[in-house]
Amino acid sequence: MKICIPKETHPGENRVPMVPDNVAKLVKRGAQIEIEVGMGLTSGHGDAAYTAAGATVANDRTALLSSSDLVLRVRKPALEEVSTLKRGSIHISYLDPFNEADLVRKLAAQGVSAISLEMVPRITRAQKMDVLSSQANLAGYTAVVLAADHSRKIFPMMMTAAGTITPAKVFIIGAGVAGLQAIATARRLGAKVSAFDTRPVVEEQVKSLGAAFVKIDLGETGQTKDGYAKALTEEQLAKQRAGLKKVCAESDVVITTAQVFGRKAPIIVTQEMLDAMKPGSVVVDCAIESGGNVEGAPVNQIAERKGVTIIALANLAGRVPTHASQVFSGNLTALVEEFWDNDEKKFVLKLDDEIIKGCLITHNGEICHPDIINRLAQP
Repeated sequence: MKICIPKETHPGENRVPMVPDNVAKLVKRGAQIEIEVGMGLTSGHGDAAYTAAGATVANDRTALLSSSDLVLRVRKPALEEVSTLKRGSIHISYLDPFNEADLVRKLAAQGVSAISLEMVPRITRAQKMDVLSSQANLAGYTAVVLAADHSRKIFPMMMTAAGTITPAKVFIIGAGVAGLQAIATARRLGAKVSAFDTRPVVEEQVKSLGAAFVKIDLGETGQTKDGYAKALTEEQLAKQRAGLKKVCAESDVVITTAQVFGRKAPIIVTQEMLDAMKPGSVVVDCAIESGGNVEGAPVNQIAERKGVTIIALANLAGRVPTHASQVFSGNLTALVEEFWDNDEKKFVLKLDDEIIKGCLITHNGEICHPDIINRLAQP
């Protein structure tokens, strides 16, 4: 089976889908791997490292894509590039299938079996394939580092001859993977950390990291079977905003990480809440790529509003591309190895397997995932 790994073309994307160590693993299993020239440079891996791992290097991107049985990449393919993919080939990447109707339909029409990495089910067996968690982990770390860099205060308490410096107050909204890593990182830097989440079940995790858990009575809340926070009603959102306003006003740094899978991120920090914050405060919106948690946050920019710095940079994990690529590559390799037939030396789509059922979006010229079919049928 010929596996190709093209260069990422999305603006600002420095992550790569496969690092040399993992290429070597797949080559040992009998895979024929071809990369596009310069594919790994943005994450610190030259072509020579890939050839040493057993891959070959190609200059012609179109020929590479059109001749490959399995395509691995980070970002979804450009619409105009889908027609170059080989009929019957398998394509694995982020796809954003709930919001990319045209792309999904075109992949189906091209006869490509498209696997969406976001849709890999959150079950124990698939944990090693969970790119959302591995990348969110790094995003949470990066958010704190950015906040510290733009804050006018240091994070830790210091005893000095000139007096005691009190620790910065950091407030994390959303205690998923990104939020928990943000809590841990801010605590390591010495900040006084508090956190809020609509899911009461995460209180213990927040406290175990040394942060205080902010409680707001919202009535019945919870999480989905995949561990995501359930969407709140408008009434619950109003109660939440009223409760969060006071905490934000007392904080030096606010980091928002709230996202609802497959939908636009909810507005958590309103203009009114921003107005209540002290000049010199910093807000980091980790959900900006899915619509943003901060009202009026400028997409992929750092801006100042009435003395409050708003950091709304996309692809936070991509700001540490070497390690982001390492863990992404590990996830992707685990997925390929799970369905690799060592005798036939190829990736086999086991259509009755619960992992494949969860993440296969198109197959045999049709859209095959029931949730995506239902979404596309909606007006």
